[in-house]
Amino acid sequence: MHTVPAKARSVFIVSDGTGVTAETFSHSILSQFEIKFRIIKLPFVDNADKAREVVMKINDSFQTEGVRPIVFSTLVNPDVNRIVATGGGLMMDMFQTFIEPIEQELGVKSTHALGRVHQNIDSKAYRQRIEAINFSLAHDDGQSDKNLSQADVILVGVSRSGKTPTSLYMAMQYGIKAANYPLIPEDFERGKLPDPLIPHIAKTYGLSIDPTRLSEIRNERRPGSKYAALDNCRYEVNEAQSLMQREGIKWLSSTHRSIEEIATKVLQELNIEPENN
Repeated sequence: MHTVPAKARSVFIVSDGTGVTAETFSHSILSQFEIKFRIIKLPFVDNADKAREVVMKINDSFQTEGVRPIVFSTLVNPDVNRIVATGGGLMMDMFQTFIEPIEQELGVKSTHALGRVHQNIDSKAYRQRIEAINFSLAHDDGQSDKNLSQADVILVGVSRSGKTPTSLYMAMQYGIKAANYPLIPEDFERGKLPDPLIPHIAKTYGLSIDPTRLSEIRNERRPGSKYAALDNCRYEVNEAQSLMQREGIKWLSSTHRSIEEIATKVLQELNIEPENN
């Protein structure tokens, strides 16, 4: 086993398209290792000349850092892919890893068509995601309470508890129209949810967070403020949890969960089945 380098290990993400697929897959794999990685994205590598430029970058990294960079590839063109594989990196060829065994199992050759993933995007599902993103942006942080009846999910919680990234993730990944609304001291003093949310409690879900972590996050935004003070964070978190419990709103702590985990849990708890997009 190689010794983990003190500095970040270089990772090249090479694709003949935008690289989104390779980036998503590589992130899932690399997140299992508690070391730092330096990500270099190389999209639109669709001919031999570009492939040779990639090889130069991979080899330069190897020579400079003294360890092999890791290379994630979703290159469809086998000739281009073979050129990249000549570089001095640890080649993780996703098509060879997954497509070839499936070809053998099915007894059918894949198309190996450039951009096939994007050509097969269902236009209805794509439009649904765009509409959901626009909806989530318009209803971020309580900016608007119009058309809340159209929301699939309404997230509530104190400021900086993870509502915005979770809303946008659900919109982009699943086409879910997710609004989010902050719970503020005025709500705690009144002892009830903001009035626009009351008709929609059934699709409202709460996010909480550890007060110490909340204080750290808020101090990055407003250092030394009452907003970021630990005592204030404890007060807001406790009051928000009490309010959600009184209203019968399910909630979870976002402290040690990824955005993906939070979104999945919310959809499960509210019995929402995302479309297969």
